[in-house]
Amino acid sequence: MSLLKEVLAELLGMFLADLRLSIAVLLLVGLVALLVDRAVVDPLVGGGMLLAGCLTILATVTAAAARRR
Repeated sequence: MSLLKEVLAELLGMFLADLRLSIAVLLLVGLVALLVDRAVVDPLVGGGMLLAGCLTILATVTAAAARRR
């Protein structure tokens, strides 16, 4: 049971370590899911949007962290 608590604490810590990154990715996934669900965009295009969006978010958060240091 102790091991399970430690694993869950570590997972929670990973997501809360950079809250801005987690929120941005969740918003991106939600937006793309909504667009695909409403048939505004093709699922393949939605996948491309996820890829491009995640890479953009990662680059932005990494650059911001580098500037802070």
